[in-house]
Amino acid sequence: MPRANLCSALSRRRKARPMRDPMAEFDRLPADLRRWLAGAALPWSPRSARRAYLRALAEVQAPQEALARLDALQSARLRRDRMASGGARQT
Repeated sequence: MPRANLCSALSRRRKARPMRDPMAEFDRLPADLRRWLAGAALPWSPRSARRAYLRALAEVQAPQEALARLDALQSARLRRDRMASGGARQT
């Protein structure tokens, strides 16, 4: 049976990727980064944390300095979030 949308201008969907296991991804992270994530204020995914860590590590070449850059990045995101929500909430 021919497909009905052979002449469609829409791009074909990509094949679904196999499901990823976030805990397995977390376990593959460097020990320093896993410890940092355990105390992080934001809910980082293992994939985004690894990407940011490797980018920072490429710039500074020292794991502790890379983690300090992640602290700065996280602080900036928290500040931006507070500003977007209208500042600190008062109770």
